[in-house]
Amino acid sequence: MEESKKPKKIYDKKSAKVKIEQYCAYQERSQQEVRDKLYDMGLHQKEVEELISDLITDNFLNEERFAITYARGKCRIKHWGRIKIKQHLKLKKVSDYCIKKALKEIDGDEYIDILKKELEKKASKVKDTDPYIRKHKIAQYLNGRGFEQDLIWDLLGNE
Repeated sequence: MEESKKPKKIYDKKSAKVKIEQYCAYQERSQQEVRDKLYDMGLHQKEVEELISDLITDNFLNEERFAITYARGKCRIKHWGRIKIKQHLKLKKVSDYCIKKALKEIDGDEYIDILKKELEKKASKVKDTDPYIRKHKIAQYLNGRGFEQDLIWDLLGNE
């Protein structure tokens, strides 16, 4: 069955600016998210780039601020590790400079606490009695959450 899609509303530059300012004011956005949204509104490349430039000038759009907010949120709320956060920021086409800056903003002690909590949560669910299989399953899970191998194995060595 084919779902009927609502036809896209085509905006002029002025009304698109008002709409995109609301979109950016609601929460932090990456430049690529805004760019995609503007193209979906039916704007052309020149208009899109002009609007993005205006948004940056008016401080509605700030890639560094977005990256820091995104990294902190994913770490604290979703309990993602630095590797997964970095991959997702790259998918959002955030610059390497902003990614590095955002990852530095994650508090190291808080990060280790989150890793320990995730380890304990998974350890309580793993039923295997063989310690090697058990550690491997826990490490695999934490690796999937984006935590660094050396940190995982340091903690697992102490278990």
